[in-house]
Amino acid sequence: MLILKCPAQLQLLEETLRKSLPTTLPVLGTVMTVARGNPASHEVLVDSWPHFSIVLTRLRPEEHRDPKDYYINQLSVFYRDKRALRALLAGTEAVTQARAFQMLGMQEGLEEAVQEVAGARGLKVE
Repeated sequence: MLILKCPAQLQLLEETLRKSLPTTLPVLGTVMTVARGNPASHEVLVDSWPHFSIVLTRLRPEEHRDPKDYYINQLSVFYRDKRALRALLAGTEAVTQARAFQMLGMQEGLEEAVQEVAGARGLKVE
């Protein structure tokens, strides 16, 4: 996953996400915050740039104080392809099993994909 830091990239991503409202709302808010100074220490990740299939926003890893606190370890996701979501959940460093997290998203199929990947790994989802 690539971390977007360039203001021009963040602005282009923001414009792209606005076209798919309301499903992009959870990530769009964080993208806007990061693009405007990032006071909350978040980061924006994409699978590829500029043609992305998935956008993930999260708190910077160095800001994680408690690996069991899923309120702090909050992820927001928008995906164009369910395969990209499953790949993100199943085998990337962006979503680690070392800490609890909650995932926010407004697309159909998100819960099923999370349940499927968690079940395959023997993990509990609440």
